[in-house]
Amino acid sequence: MKRPFVSAQRLRQIAAEYPTPFHLYDEQGIRDNARRLHQAFAWNPGFREYFAVKANPNPVLLSILQEEGCGVDCATGTELLLAEALGFRGEEIMFSSNMTPFQDFLLAHRLGAIINLDDVTDVEFIASLPSIPKKMCLRYNPGGSFVVSNGIMDTPAEAKFGMTRAQLSEAVRALAKLGVEEFGLHAFLVSNAATNGYYPALARLLFQVVRELHEETGARFSLVNLSGGLGIPYHPDQKPVEIMAVGAGVQKAFDEILVPAGLGHIAVVTELGRFMLAPYGQLIATAIRRKETYKSYIGLDACAADLMRPAIYKAYHHITVAGKEEHPHDHVYDVVGGLCENNDKFAVDRRLPAIELGDLVVIHDTGAHGHSMGYNYNGRLRSAEVLLRTDGSTELIRRAETPEDYFATMKFPQSARL
Repeated sequence: MKRPFVSAQRLRQIAAEYPTPFHLYDEQGIRDNARRLHQAFAWNPGFREYFAVKANPNPVLLSILQEEGCGVDCATGTELLLAEALGFRGEEIMFSSNMTPFQDFLLAHRLGAIINLDDVTDVEFIASLPSIPKKMCLRYNPGGSFVVSNGIMDTPAEAKFGMTRAQLSEAVRALAKLGVEEFGLHAFLVSNAATNGYYPALARLLFQVVRELHEETGARFSLVNLSGGLGIPYHPDQKPVEIMAVGAGVQKAFDEILVPAGLGHIAVVTELGRFMLAPYGQLIATAIRRKETYKSYIGLDACAADLMRPAIYKAYHHITVAGKEEHPHDHVYDVVGGLCENNDKFAVDRRLPAIELGDLVVIHDTGAHGHSMGYNYNGRLRSAEVLLRTDGSTELIRRAETPEDYFATMKFPQSARL
């Protein structure tokens, strides 16, 4: 059974101060998790976590991760500007983009970020920069299927990201000719892998390719980026990834492949998003409507605009009715929002306690890819974000949108009256 990280009584106090819906984050949980990750990779002196900004770009949360020694992984110019505003500089920023406009490369270069090239044709953009970066990273797509423990985890050949093996060699030689002195290798092959074996298997693949490229081209490699992909237990019966076992598995591959090749100096880094924040965020909503037709529906004041994952992925998010954690789950509901779309459902045929109008509903694991994926369809306004501080106090870290925000970028005819 998943439990909210605040009691029902405290949650009612918070909801009395901040109208629902809102995303609530647990500062202590975030800090503890970042420290566990760093402990798991402490064997590698160059280790750094580059938090995937796309997962949650809230400046206060990014600052907490910054205090815990994390860098940031940015994918767009806007994310780079956010990183710059928060004081991230130089190699604290990894720029991993695709189909990249040249102005974004220019901004990444100005900030001194490590630029991670997605395609061999990106080399011509690098040649046009004001100066050639001394260190660059390349994104690899091995094609085929990615197998762990004899099971297919995903099919990289279907993904738009990364270069083929032959293109890696071509890019390394071309960049070295331009003046690049150090290289990194990166790959993202699986999303939400709930197994201890993913990172070690990916590490073995990347370590072997780095070794080959070094021997083949003579290029100096100083970085291997395992990217993201570590999952969390969205279902209450799932086991969490054991990060200490993951770190030990990567170390074993490192010692077996890189160290004998004289490449033991290489830094291992990660770009986690979901693993870092998802369990430490919850969407808090109020039950506002009930409907009985062919099914029983509970309508919330939140909708898919506040959490898209169930609508677009049919993703499972656990639901708790605050104060009814011990009540029998003897009712079956579709828990829905109010958008004019039939996929606006947080849960389908979910067994829950009896829900009364006014009950607070906690939707778990929304700290990553929750608020950040919000949108304004149907004129729905994006919700607030609230931080539960380590001392138990709360802080509004993003106010809810207003109709004025929604209309701010629109041009109205002079006759219009709002």
